[in-house]
Amino acid sequence: MAANVESLGALERRVSMSVQVEEIDRQVDERLKKLARDVRMPGFRPGKVPLKLVAQTYGPQVRSEVLGDAVQKAFTEVVKEANLRVAGYPRIEKKAAADDKALEFSATFEIYPEVKLGDLGAASIERAQVEVDDAAVDRTIEILRKQRTRFVPASRPARDADRLTVDFEGTIAGQAFDGGKAESFVFPLGEGRMLPEFEAAARGMSPGEAKTFAVRFPDNYHGKDVAGKEASFEMKVKSVEEPQLPALDAEFAKQLGVADGDLAKMRAEIRANVEREVRKRVDARIKGQALQALLDAAPMELPKSLVEMETQQLVERAAADLQARGVKPGQLPINPASFEGAAKRRVALGLIIAELARAENLQPKPGEVRAIVEQEAQSYESPAEVVKWFYMQPQRLSEMEGVALEANVVKWVLSKAKAVDKPVSFDELMGGSA
Repeated sequence: MAANVESLGALERRVSMSVQVEEIDRQVDERLKKLARDVRMPGFRPGKVPLKLVAQTYGPQVRSEVLGDAVQKAFTEVVKEANLRVAGYPRIEKKAAADDKALEFSATFEIYPEVKLGDLGAASIERAQVEVDDAAVDRTIEILRKQRTRFVPASRPARDADRLTVDFEGTIAGQAFDGGKAESFVFPLGEGRMLPEFEAAARGMSPGEAKTFAVRFPDNYHGKDVAGKEASFEMKVKSVEEPQLPALDAEFAKQLGVADGDLAKMRAEIRANVEREVRKRVDARIKGQALQALLDAAPMELPKSLVEMETQQLVERAAADLQARGVKPGQLPINPASFEGAAKRRVALGLIIAELARAENLQPKPGEVRAIVEQEAQSYESPAEVVKWFYMQPQRLSEMEGVALEANVVKWVLSKAKAVDKPVSFDELMGGSA
C-alpha cells in the first residue's frame, strides 16, 4: 500500500491510496474458508458445504467487507503517519488503476483547525451585583399568588383581567368562514389574545348580553383566507368570571410545600429560592460574556462537516421538542439554515474549550462535578434522591461533567480578562433573559 496527502484548502485534504489485489484475494480466501466451517445450507451438514458454493453465495459480500476494511486501515495509517486530526467522515471514491495489481482510492476529508487563543486581557466582563431585598421577595410572592388565581362568577359587566365564556359566529359578506364560529369559547380579557375589535366589543358586556360588531382582520393575519377582510360577528356572553387571588395565609403556605403553614418559614424558603435563581442568572450572564470573549479571541475556519452535523442535531432536537408539544411533523417546517449560526457557535466553542481543557488542565475533578450535581439538585424537593439519580444515569452525569468543565473555563477566562462589578436591579435581572 502506498499513499500521499494533498491540500485542497485551509482544512480540506485528499488522500490517494492503493491496495494490492493479491492481498485482498488472500484475505477473501481466508474469510471464506473460515465461513465454510460454520455456514449452514440445505442439503449439507454443518462444515461440509463446498468452498466453491460458499464463494458463489457469499463471495461478493465478503470481498466488499475485506475491501472496506483494507481501505479504512490504509486511511487510518495515512492520517496517523501524517499526524492529521480528521473532522467528520471521509468521502471515499474509487479511482482508475494504472494496472490490475492494485486498486486505487481517494479519500477527501476535513481536518480540525488549529486553535490559537489571543490575548484576553482587553476583554471586559461585567459581574452583576444584585440584592434580594424584602421588596423582591414580596414581588415573587405576588407572582406565586397570581399563578394560583381562581376565577369566580361576577354579575357585573366584563372588564380587563376577567375570564369570559362566549358563543360567537362571524361572516364575511354574509358567508361563514373557517374558524369564525365557536361555542363556550373561553378567553381572558385584556391580554391581547383576541383581535382588538373583538376585545373592545366584549369589554363592558354582562352575562346573557348579545352584541353584533365588525372586525377587520389584519393584512398579515395568519389565516390567509380572511387576511385584510372585514367580518361581522355576533357574540353572546355566557359568563363573566373575575380573578380571585388566594389569601396570604397558612393554606397558601401549605400549597407551596410548607407543611405546617408557617408564613415566616414560607418567606424564608422563597427568599432562598429567589437567591438561588439570582445566582443562576448572574452566572449565566457571566458565562455568556466569557464564552463570547473566547470566540472573539480565537477566530478560526470551521470544518463544514462538523457544522453540518451540529446543525442536523439542532434540527432533530427542535423537531422532537415540537412533537412533544403536540405539533405533528410537517405542520411547522423547520429550516436548517436558521440553525446554522447556533451550530457554528457550538462547534467553535467546543473546539476552543477542548483545547483549553488540554492546554490548561481544566478537566473537572470528581469533587467539582459533585458540587455541580448537588447545586442542580437543590431546586428539587428531595435533593439527595436527585443526586443519586444523576450518578445512576451515565448520560446525565456526563452532562454535568460538561457543565463543570465550562465552569472551570469561565473561571480561567475571569482570571485573564477584566472583571467589572456592576449594580443591577432585581427587576432588570429577572426581566431579562438568563
